[in-house]
Amino acid sequence: MKSLPEQHTAIIKSLAAELGFTYCGIARAEKLEADARRLEAWLNKGMHGSMQYMENYFDLRIDPRELVPGTRSVITLLCNYFPAEHQAESAPRIATYAWGEDYHLVIRDKLSALLEGMRHSIGAIQGRGFVDSGPVLERSWAVKSGLGWVGKNGNLITKQQGSYFFIATLLVDCELMYDDPMAKDYCGSCTRCIDACPTEAILPNKVVDGSKCISYFTIELKELMIPEEMSGKFDNWVFGCDVCQEVCPWNRFSRPNTESRFEPLPEILELSTKEWEVMEESAFKKIFGKSPLKRTKFSGIQRNLRFIQNK
Repeated sequence: MKSLPEQHTAIIKSLAAELGFTYCGIARAEKLEADARRLEAWLNKGMHGSMQYMENYFDLRIDPRELVPGTRSVITLLCNYFPAEHQAESAPRIATYAWGEDYHLVIRDKLSALLEGMRHSIGAIQGRGFVDSGPVLERSWAVKSGLGWVGKNGNLITKQQGSYFFIATLLVDCELMYDDPMAKDYCGSCTRCIDACPTEAILPNKVVDGSKCISYFTIELKELMIPEEMSGKFDNWVFGCDVCQEVCPWNRFSRPNTESRFEPLPEILELSTKEWEVMEESAFKKIFGKSPLKRTKFSGIQRNLRFIQNK
C-alpha cells in the first residue's frame, strides 16, 4: 500500500498533466547554499544592470521557507510555449514567449486550479504559487527536481524537448515524494550559444551578463536611448531575443505547444517594420492589452524600432 506522500505526489502530478503542464518535479524545501554564492557573485559584478529589484529579498530568494513560512516541498512545473508558426521575414523580431497571451495570466490560472484540485483531492494544503513574479530561483529548483540542467545560455534545458518552457513554482506545506536532482550537464563542449550571441552576453562557465543581453535592452532598460555601442548588434530584435535558443542543438526536439492562450497574435507574425512604425498608441493598447509586449509599453517598442532602423 502506498504511503500518503506517495499518494499525494501521484495526485499532484496527475493534476498537473491534466492542466497542461508538460513536466512536474518535486524537491524538498531547503536553503540553496551554492546558488546563494553564485547569485551574490553575479550581483557584485553588476551583471544585472539597472535591474535593481534583483538585489532585493536575497534571503528569501535562497530559502523558500523564509519566503513562505511552513513550506516543506517545492513543486516545479514546466509549461511548453514553443510555437508551430513563424514570423514573416519583414516582421520585427519578437521573442517567441511573447507571441500569445501574457504567460503570467495563463500560468497563474493553472496554478490556482492546481492548488484548488490538490485541496479537493488531498485536504487542507497551504501553498503559494509563483511564475516569474517573486524572489524564487526557479531554474535551481527545476534542476533539484530532476527536470533538466542549466545550459551555458542560462536557460533550463530538458533532454526531451529543449528549453522553450515557462517555469512555475508552487510552495506547499506538506511532505511529498522527492525526485532525484539532475546530476549531469548535457551541454558538453558545445559553445553554439556563446558563439552566436549578438552582444557577447554569454560568457564561459555558465555566466550570462544580463546587462549586455538584447532582452535587457529591449525590455528592462527604461532609458530613452539604448547605448550607441550596441548599434548594429540587435539583428532586428525589438522585444527579447531567442538567438541562444535557436542555435541550441537540444531544441531540435522542441514540439509545438497545445495551449490555446499561447496562440500567436496575427499582428506579431505579420506586421512589417513600417506598419509597426505608423501604429498609434491606442491601437497598440487594444491589440496588446493581454500581451507581454505591454511591459515595455508603446514608447519602449517605438524606441526599439528606431534603434534597429538606425543601425
